[in-house]
Amino acid sequence: MKRTTLVLGACGQIGTELTLTLRAKYGNDAIIATDIKEPSLIELKEGPFEILDASDAMGLRAICEKHNVHTVYHLVAMLSATGEMFPMKAWDLNMKSLLHVLELAKEKVIEKIFWPSSIAVFGPTTPKQNTPQQTVMEPSTVYGISKLAGERWCEYYFNKYNVDVRSIRYPGLISWKSQPGGGTTDYAVEIYYKALEEGRYTSFLSKHRALPMMYMEDAIRATIELTEASSENVKVRSSYNLAGISFDPSSIGTSIKKMVPEFELNFKPDFREEIAASWPESIDDSAAQLDWGWAPKYDLEAMTEAMLTNLRAKLQLS
Repeated sequence: MKRTTLVLGACGQIGTELTLTLRAKYGNDAIIATDIKEPSLIELKEGPFEILDASDAMGLRAICEKHNVHTVYHLVAMLSATGEMFPMKAWDLNMKSLLHVLELAKEKVIEKIFWPSSIAVFGPTTPKQNTPQQTVMEPSTVYGISKLAGERWCEYYFNKYNVDVRSIRYPGLISWKSQPGGGTTDYAVEIYYKALEEGRYTSFLSKHRALPMMYMEDAIRATIELTEASSENVKVRSSYNLAGISFDPSSIGTSIKKMVPEFELNFKPDFREEIAASWPESIDDSAAQLDWGWAPKYDLEAMTEAMLTNLRAKLQLS
């Protein structure tokens, strides 16, 4: 029986695009998509799709055995802003699901895991500029705490049981194909929609709150490149820093005005401002560059052009 790849959380912002990209590359039948709910995007149903609660260890095992799964992309998580409203649910989901996948790899049911970490592992005491690969980590959110714990578990399973697990610390991700899912960096997606639909946007982060960001196409490419890299080139088994673009709400507003001159940007910071203030402003990803050849393709201007052009078509705007 042919080995397959499993995507957990395939209906999420990252999962949707990763699933479609992998299917375009390897064929629909080679990629098994799962989520806790039916997909709203019909394209996800064009290949194998199963309803699965990723915290259900037996259900997860059954799907891996049924489809002869080789590689698991584990994208299930409750994100930063939502996690602060439901901290125990966030911890339970984020940790249980990861440990279930790690155990399957330990038992040789599966062979390879990709699991995303986040810049949320960093905290107020972390260096803000060019945050190093190895540095102080004192996360201030339950999401960040769970991601830091997950990094330690990943490295532990690699060192103790030789589990082939790979990870990236994602910055804020920006995509036109799917809506964001409750993160602190969501403003950088919402702002494009509002620019086209209403001509104005009120940012929940302050004017100069710079954060590391990345266009989704770069993030998906990085995810697949790392997962498919030779094992000897994957030298970090906790999680790799990954950099794309760093900007603040004011800068993204300026880039939008070049294509939408009438756009108005206002500011009304809320509780997410405090979360963002604890995160880095820019990331040093030299380890990823050196080990597996990472390099981003999109800068802010290229991303803004791609976002507005694709959203105009998606929203059927002239």
